[in-house]
Amino acid sequence: MNIEYVARHYDLNDRVREYAEGKLNKVTKFLDEPIEIRVSLESTNHHQHRMIAELHVAHRHGVLQAAEETEEMLDSINMAVDKLEKQARRARKKFIGKRRRADRMAHGESLWPVEVLEGASLGSGAAPKIIKSSQLHIKPMSVEEAALELRDSKNDFIVFRAAATDRVSVLYRRKDSNFGLITPEIG
Repeated sequence: MNIEYVARHYDLNDRVREYAEGKLNKVTKFLDEPIEIRVSLESTNHHQHRMIAELHVAHRHGVLQAAEETEEMLDSINMAVDKLEKQARRARKKFIGKRRRADRMAHGESLWPVEVLEGASLGSGAAPKIIKSSQLHIKPMSVEEAALELRDSKNDFIVFRAAATDRVSVLYRRKDSNFGLITPEIG
């Protein structure tokens, strides 16, 4: 982590530097190196005495920026760092989500399109009317795992890739509270 300070009409001292660095450590724990930080501190005397802290953090996956203006410099720094921390948490969550989705795809999970057709449009001779489209996650799992997931699901079926055979199968909830299993023909 490299920190550059810029002070305009403000006497920057070690106490303020240490305070800013201590606060910025809360933010950098969510970011990946290399991290470059620019802390701009400014004092204004236009209509009233104001202290402005502007923070610019460039890290491996992007840039975070925040600015705050109060009557006390430490308050401005603190509030700006709070904004940066929220941005860093969101950025980290987003990055981890992307990585997890990529990992799922690399480990055999796939997405299949699912379309809901309007019942009244079927059998009319025209193309069925699609009223909803979504993606269905097809995860590798055993029949037992699929049954546990279906039991806790609000859906009436689960499509999965059988871990033992690598074939797509469907487990569905029957009206008699049992489960039905549809597997493709082998051969």
